[in-house]
Amino acid sequence: MKKESIAFGKGMYKLNDEPNFNYQLNRTILWSEGNLEEVTAAAAKIHDNDSWKKEMLEIAQKAESEGRTKEAIAYYRMCEFFLFDGDPEKKKYYQLAVDLFYRYYNDYFTDGTVIRSEVPFDGVNMPVLYTKASGQHEKPKKGTILLHGGNDSYLEELFFPMLYLAEQGYDVYAFEGPGQGGVLRVQHKCFTYEWEKPVKAVLDYYRLNDVTIIGVSLGGMLAPRAAAFDKRIRYVVAWSVFPSFLSVMLQMFPPLVRNLILLLLKLHAAPVLNMMLNFSAKKDATKNWGLHHGMYAYGATSPYDYVKTLEHFQMADIGPLIDQDVLILGANQDHFIDYRLFSQELNALPNVRSLTFRLFTEKEDASNHCNVGNPKLALDTIVNWMAQIRPEANETS
Repeated sequence: MKKESIAFGKGMYKLNDEPNFNYQLNRTILWSEGNLEEVTAAAAKIHDNDSWKKEMLEIAQKAESEGRTKEAIAYYRMCEFFLFDGDPEKKKYYQLAVDLFYRYYNDYFTDGTVIRSEVPFDGVNMPVLYTKASGQHEKPKKGTILLHGGNDSYLEELFFPMLYLAEQGYDVYAFEGPGQGGVLRVQHKCFTYEWEKPVKAVLDYYRLNDVTIIGVSLGGMLAPRAAAFDKRIRYVVAWSVFPSFLSVMLQMFPPLVRNLILLLLKLHAAPVLNMMLNFSAKKDATKNWGLHHGMYAYGATSPYDYVKTLEHFQMADIGPLIDQDVLILGANQDHFIDYRLFSQELNALPNVRSLTFRLFTEKEDASNHCNVGNPKLALDTIVNWMAQIRPEANETS
């Protein structure tokens, strides 16, 4: 294929009554370049995980048969999204989407615009995409960015954000770590809360210094965590409010249930908590997906073990170690994360060099999780913040 100019979609569509299905369908269109009309027709028939797989697979196969590879990539990628661990087709459709992606965008790799490589870490190979600063003519680059996703990310979704940041004058390294993409699905490496360790492996491998780290979604907690322990990271962007995974999970329940969950954890009442969470998941598609995906991605054998693992994914204990410049991006209608948790996050960062918080709203089409309805606005906000906060960026702009 010929290279495409970088253009991001804008707007949030009401496609499905279930909030998480609706969000992921919008993600299919706005981040993965699916066709609005096609996705809208499929969305009307989706009411549970089984119908999600059926409808997304149907439009994926149709798009592929018609030679519409870009759309097929989007649909195969999201077809596997709600498939649980143990479904033999989960890895199959994930791998199909990845293979189609690298064939379709092959020109970017054959001419050296993007370099694809791997970084060894703890028995696996973490995939990395690297692109040099472009659009700078004779000017030196403005800096180096390390970009990664979060709880359910795919490296390939970061492809055009990576290229856009390169156009603004930055060398960009995007990587997939434990618990993400193929590192989880193919290499079976589950998440680690000690995110500084895979980050260190990438920084060491490429001999990087003076880095801006950008973490998306759960990456909004993982990236600051890495910065707490590695001072080669000078600037931190948390592309989502995420003070603690347990706090985020508890927000899905009414206050009385939250308190009961915390009490059961304190009492180590695993059988009761397992029964309670399994029952709750059966009644709510988002909770059902979150619980099953979480146990899969975090290597937990029960709901209780999963929730106990989440206790480690938080910023309160490491926040005082973060002394860099920090930008946090929030969304006022995030269906995953109550944006009011930002106060927990800001209070956990007493020693930062500077702290900026930006809350996006529905008037900007950016009010949902990770500002999926207006990714360009979020990226431009990051770029403008770096131009203000990095003196070297101002000198070369």
